Parts: sequence; structure tokens; C-alpha cells
Amino acid sequence: MKSQIGALLVACLSCCMLSSATADDTGSRARVATRLAQAGDNRPALETALENVPESQKTSLEFLIAHMPEQDLKSLSADFLLENVRLAHEARDASPWEIPDDLFLNDVLPYANVDETREGWRSDLRDRALKIVKDCKTPGEAAQMLNKELFQQVGVKYSTQRRKANQSPSESMQQGLASCTGLSILLVDACRSVNVPARLVGVPSWTTKRGNHTWVEVWDDGEWHFTGAAEYNAAGLDKAWFVADASQADKTSKLHSIYAISFRETDTLFPMVWSRGGPRTYAVNVTERYTANPNTVAENATEVRIQVRSRKSGARVSIPVKVCLAEETSEQCAFGTSRGETDDTNNVLTFQLKSGKKYKVAVPGLEQDYIFETQGKTQTISLEVEEPDIDPPEGLSHSEASRLVEELYQQRIAELRKERQSEWEEKVIKLDDLEMKFDFRTFGEEPKDGHSFFISMHGGGGAPARVNDSQWKNQIGLYEPQEGIYLAPRAPTNTWNLWHQAHIDKFFERIIEDAIAIEGVNPNRVYIMGYSAGGDGVYQLAPRMADQLAAAAMMAGHPNGVSALGLRNIGFTLHMGGQDAAYDRNKKAAEWKEKLAELKVQDPEGYAHQVTIHPECGHWMQRKDAVALDWMSQFTRQPLPKKVVWHQTGVPHARFYWLAADEEDRVPDAKMIVSRDGNEFTIEAAEKVANVIIRLNDAMIDFDAPVIVKYGDRSFTFENLTRSRSLIERTLAERSDPNAVFSAELRIPVRHVPVTQQAAE
Repeated sequence: MKSQIGALLVACLSCCMLSSATADDTGSRARVATRLAQAGDNRPALETALENVPESQKTSLEFLIAHMPEQDLKSLSADFLLENVRLAHEARDASPWEIPDDLFLNDVLPYANVDETREGWRSDLRDRALKIVKDCKTPGEAAQMLNKELFQQVGVKYSTQRRKANQSPSESMQQGLASCTGLSILLVDACRSVNVPARLVGVPSWTTKRGNHTWVEVWDDGEWHFTGAAEYNAAGLDKAWFVADASQADKTSKLHSIYAISFRETDTLFPMVWSRGGPRTYAVNVTERYTANPNTVAENATEVRIQVRSRKSGARVSIPVKVCLAEETSEQCAFGTSRGETDDTNNVLTFQLKSGKKYKVAVPGLEQDYIFETQGKTQTISLEVEEPDIDPPEGLSHSEASRLVEELYQQRIAELRKERQSEWEEKVIKLDDLEMKFDFRTFGEEPKDGHSFFISMHGGGGAPARVNDSQWKNQIGLYEPQEGIYLAPRAPTNTWNLWHQAHIDKFFERIIEDAIAIEGVNPNRVYIMGYSAGGDGVYQLAPRMADQLAAAAMMAGHPNGVSALGLRNIGFTLHMGGQDAAYDRNKKAAEWKEKLAELKVQDPEGYAHQVTIHPECGHWMQRKDAVALDWMSQFTRQPLPKKVVWHQTGVPHARFYWLAADEEDRVPDAKMIVSRDGNEFTIEAAEKVANVIIRLNDAMIDFDAPVIVKYGDRSFTFENLTRSRSLIERTLAERSDPNAVFSAELRIPVRHVPVTQQAAE
């Protein structure tokens, strides 16, 4: 029966539909009929696919059958083809941008690039990619974000130790290693999974005879743009280390031309230098686009390529390189960083230097400067060094810094899970000679970015342990958020100030780390709350731990003279019984209502708050305060706010958002108020401190532009800021929070007379 249906389908494709089809449709369907005849034993599978494909997707399936390599024609199943077509159309329908039909068919729909293993990669890559590109508005922006984040997410990096050059996405992810071709296949497929037209591009051999290379082109704003896979460049598309090499390609030479793959048949084959017997892959010659604006070696100049390897292992080393004229004492020098093992083999540190001159090369770990004379148009220098642990003079690139933060954070999380699992399961944390017991309950379905986290402090204090134990047990069942992990800790002591002694900050920082590492809670949705003595704790802890919180809720507590200034960037709600006169709690609550309102008037963009006095209630508010949980839940932490108000109150801290303080500046009532607008910072207040330390990362500033810091009538300008590996490591070690890691730091003197920029730095 099926063969009869197939015969009828072929007849329909070749004859019956001709009367209503366009010329292109006619040609395509006639070709499909021919390909079915060539499919051999796999013909029934293709016919089944054609019978079952939705009418709106039929053109796509016909395109694949019309142009697929012969090996695929004879082997691919109906299920494989139908799933590929369905997912490609779903991605197209869901994306915010529109692309022409011909681009969709040739550069989104295809299930493969060259001769890699055929596999159903669309569903997995789409799930991963959608999280990355959810806020992107254009195909180019989406491609950039994928190149920036995907390889870190799936744990794949460049290596010559990969099993084969033409790996499929799953093969690369299983190894964690890939060639430039494997990396490009992975990026192209990820792009296609979210309706970004993308294609593999390659050169069989550079004109400099250094072998082949493969990269990616993506379609955006009406034209093709290029990027190196796993080589994200913050400057945008069409920026890569191989621009100069590509500008010297030769369209008249098959060996030195640049080709882009095409699923649609052309009169040109893509040169798969890694495989001579794989499926035929078609291509278009795109050399002229790369040579239109040649980046060639200047007249009377020599292109000097410097490679640095480890004396011990022979591996390529990423290390600072300084090149200066050997016979002149003036600093006529060039700086760069040699390429390491995770950089493409053809990617070599390159300088253009004057021909016929003597130069010296300085590299850490090199016993003495290497002296050489420039000769000819190109010159390669190979050096062997020890491997010192040092940051490059120009620091890390944006992508290197991002990758380092992610790698170190994942390492830290893995360490915390291993070290802290037992204390989390036993529900007790021990620090020095104190311990904090806790219990928790989980509510609602876990969001994709992790549960919210509520820390709820019990009342009591200044009472026997059994009383505080009873208060703790009561707190465990007191509130129920709609979503989140609700945790009630038992105070380590039984004193009146049980929730705002110095050790509480350390316990809470640790319990937040544990919850993030073990339960996967969202670090930007952490909340603290407390009743009675627990409310005292909220008054005290919220201003000094605000940089780790999204919001706080104070119930029936007493402020004990604390400052509210630090609450500028979180939500703060206060609930109090109007009849709760003990210790003047109700009066203090009324004072705070006025104080917070005044702060809001003075600073309209900060101090979000809600104060509710329940006039009929005493110390027990009959659970009317439970609405505070929903109110808090509307807030998400701002780890990098535009303005920071830091008033050291209660227990001094070393850091607060993107500010830090030297040990001698961590004193009661020390104050820093600093605002930022792009690369310009203004110190609005600095009291009881000698220096204001401003920490920076790529989410805050443009590292390629100067940073200006203003303080009164003084102005400090910082040029050529660098990203520091050591600061990244230090700030992550201080707090296991990927949203609060910094790569640069400025130290601004605020107590003494103006100093030079060098001193300020």
C-alpha cells in the first residue's frame, strides 16, 4: 500500500502540481522526484516524510530532499527529517526578527554543515540558546551573545587534542574540546536553532602557508558578517585576529580562496581539508568580501610573529610580551600577549615593525631580552620560558575575563557543594565556638533561575535557651511565601542582641552561599525578615548587608539607633502594631516612616519602602504582617546600582556593592556616597575615610574608554584600564557571587591634597 502511495506522490510531484506551481516550485518538485528515484532502499522513508509533513512545512522538506548529499538521501529517517523541519519552523515563528525565505531554507533549515555526524541537535541547542538570546532584538546581537556565552555554558574550548576536526555538537560537548571547525559547527548550529542565518566559512590555506582555518558568518541587517567561533569580540562582528590574513586571500587560487558553505547546490565544492571522502558540500566563493579593504603589511615594515612556549611542557603560553627598539632608551615599545593552548594554532601575536632595525623582546621568565633584526616582509620568533603566574600588562580581554569568572565560579560552587553538603543536610553551621541551627521549607515551583530565598529570624533574646528554642520553632511555621525556600535559623546565642552581633553577618553570608551552591537559589532574590528580636536584627542587618539582598521586612522590632542610609537600593517594609509601646517600638516605627519618606523625597530613584502601622494591634499582629512576603517578592537585587550610599553602621564591612574600604577606613559612621554614569563617577560624600576604592567590571564601564572620577573640584582620569586576574580571583573568594566580581580597582584619595594620577592609581 505504501509503495502505491509513494508512486502516486511522485506522479503528483512531477505532473499534477505543475499547473498551480511557480517555475521555481516546478523545478524543485521535479528535482525531488528525481532524488526519490536515487534514494534506493531509503525511498520509503523519504516518502513517509513527504506524506506526513504539514502543508506549511512541505516546501522546506522538499528543499532538503532536493539538495541533500547522496549519503543522506540513502540513510536519513523520516522522523529525523520531520523533527528537523518542525523545530526549524518553530524557531522561525518564535523569533522577533524576520528573514527571507531563501535564507531560511539555505542557512537555518539545514541539519548539517559539512561531513559531521548527523544528529538531532536542534532541541538541545535551542533550549540552551534561548536562555542566552531571550533579550536579543536582531540576528547579529543573538549571534554575539551565543559566541560570548555558549562555549562556557557547554564547556567546550579549542584544542589540537580533539578526536577529529569535523565533530558534531554532541561530540564536541562530550570531549570538551574541538578544532576551529568543530567550534564553528557548534556555533552555526546554535545560531540556526534560534532562527539566526549562519554558515561555515573556511580557507584551505592562508597565503602565508600556515594551514587552513574555519570560522562563522551570520546574516544581519541585510548582509553577511563574520566572527571567530569561541572568540567573542566585544567590539562587534567583523573583528577577528585573522582579518589581516583574510585580506591577503587569493580568489584565483583554489588553495587560497575563502569559501562559505551552501546547502543549495552550486558549481563550487567546499574544500574539506580534513576529509577527502565525505559527503559533497557545496559552497560559494566569498573571497572578495574579505579582500575589499586589505589590511596588508605597510611599506618598509616587517610583520613579526612571536610564539612563546613552556620550556618544560612545550605548550603554548599566554604571557605578556614587550617589544622595543634595542638601541634606543626611549619607550618606543609595543605590548601584547602571546597566544595560549586554547587559542587557534594560526592565531599568533603579531607586530608590524620597521624593517632593518634591531629590536629586543622582553618576556617574564626569559633570562634576558631576545635581540633580533627585522628582515623581509614576515618573520617568526619562537621563545621558550618558564611560566610565571602574572597578569598580562594589558590585562585580560572582555571574553577572557568573562570566561575566567565563569570557570572560577563553577569551581567555587563545586568546592562548596563538596565542603558544605554535610552541614546543610545536618542543618547546623559551626563557626569558631558558635553554631547556628536552621530548618527550612520549600514552596512553589522552582523558577528557571532558581528559587527565592527567605531568611526569617525568630523573637526572644535575653531569655533562657528553652524560650528562644520555642520562638525558633514558632518562626519555622510562621510564614509561607508563594515561591521560594523559607529558612528559619536558630540564633547562636541567647542574649538580647542575639541577631545583630558581629558573628551574625558571617553566619548569614555562609548560609546564603550554602543555599546558592546546594539548593541553587537565585543570588539576586535573597530576603531577610524577622519578628520582635528578629525585627531588631532586620533593622541592623539590612543596611549593612543590603548589597546581598533584594529586600527586607521588619516586624515588631526596635532599631537601636541604626542608620537607614544603606537601604538605598533595596526594598524595605516595616510592620508594627500601633499599641506596641514596649521600648517605644511604635514610636520608633513612626519615626522611621517619616525618615524613609524623607530619604525617598531627597533621592526619588532609591529607598523603595512601605511602612504599615496596624493601629488595633499590640506586639502580636495576628499575621497581618504576612503580606510583607508578597511585597518583598516584587524586588530583585541590583548588584551594580547607579548610586551607592554606604554608611558603616553596627558592624563595619570591607565591601559594599562596587565600593571597598581599606582596613583603617572600616570604622563606625564612615560614609561613602558615589554615583556613576557610564565611565564617569562622582564622589558625593566621603567621611572618616582616607580613600574611596571603586571596583569595576565590564557590566559597568567601557574598558576601551577613559574613566573619570570627580570629587569636589578635583578630577582623576584613568586611561587604558586593564582587567586583572588576581582581582577577579580575590573578589570571588571574598564572596561566592558571580554578579559581584570585579576586574579593575581605582583608589581615590579623599583626605589629603591632590596627588598625581600615578599615585591615585
